[in-house]
Amino acid sequence: MASQIIENYREGAETFQGDAICKKKSIQMLEEQGLPKGLLPLVDVEEFGYNRAAGFIWLVQKKKKDHTFKKIKQVVSYAPEVTAFVEKGKLKKITGVKTREMMLWLTVVEVYIEDPSLEKITFKTGTGLSDSFAVSAFNLEE
Repeated sequence: MASQIIENYREGAETFQGDAICKKKSIQMLEEQGLPKGLLPLVDVEEFGYNRAAGFIWLVQKKKKDHTFKKIKQVVSYAPEVTAFVEKGKLKKITGVKTREMMLWLTVVEVYIEDPSLEKITFKTGTGLSDSFAVSAFNLEE
């Protein structure tokens, strides 16, 4: 069920199966890249892959998940398959993530921290609109 884009990056990638190890590895990856550890609050993750050479990650979960980041009251929808290219402080060319603004669902295409000292993270949509929030709003929820 993995898409063609994942298949293109599977060779040479670290891949993991099972919810617990996939969550652990995705959180480690976020931490390595200087991104908040709660940015990908997925459930029932079946596979996590990380092709370090290409800077490409993917997560496959059993079904779509809507998550509300309580501190900012922002609803984000994660498709069964989420992919992105990663680099220090940034996820780009993201697929499978949408955010609700008013009554519209907008595709999130990039997430980045421009200046870590400002403690702000910016989300950019496919329409070119962007919004910034406190990094702390995306800490792991206990």
